[in-house]
Amino acid sequence: MKCPQCQHDSSKVIDSRHTDEMSAIRRRRECEKCGFRFTTFERVELTPLVVVKKDGTREVFSREKVLDGLLRACEKRAIPYSELEKRTDNVEADLRNLNKAEVSSNDIGECVMKELITLDQVAYVRFASVYKEFKDIDQLMDTLNHLAEGRNEDELQ
Repeated sequence: MKCPQCQHDSSKVIDSRHTDEMSAIRRRRECEKCGFRFTTFERVELTPLVVVKKDGTREVFSREKVLDGLLRACEKRAIPYSELEKRTDNVEADLRNLNKAEVSSNDIGECVMKELITLDQVAYVRFASVYKEFKDIDQLMDTLNHLAEGRNEDELQ
C-alpha cells in the first residue's frame, strides 16, 4: 500500500477492525519511511451480475429494482420494510449462487416469486399477475387454485 504522503510502497498495519455493518475491514496503517498514518478499507469485490432481458438486451443487476418490485407487490400489506430488504438479499444471494455471470430476467422473477409465496399470498398473486402476464381470468384462477391447494395440504399436516 503506497503512502499518500510520500508515495513509499511499504507500510505496516497498526490496527484492524470490522466496520459496523461487517461489510469491510478498516485498517490503520503507518508508512515505514515517513511515519504518516492513514486508513484503508478492505471490501469484498463481487463480480457484476448481468441480467439478460426478454428482448435480449443486457444490463447490470439492480438490487433496487428487485426491492421496488417487492414494495409494489406488498403495497398496503402489513409487511415491514426490513423484511423486504431481507427478501431482496435472499434473491440476490440465490442469483449469485447460480455461479453464472449472466442471469435471465426469468431467473429473477422466479426467485422473487419463491420469496413472495412464503411471505404473503396476496403479494405473490399481485407480482405473478404482472410477471406471468396473465392473459385472462382463467390463468389468474389457476394460480389462485394452486395457492388454495397448497394451503389445504399444509392444513392437513
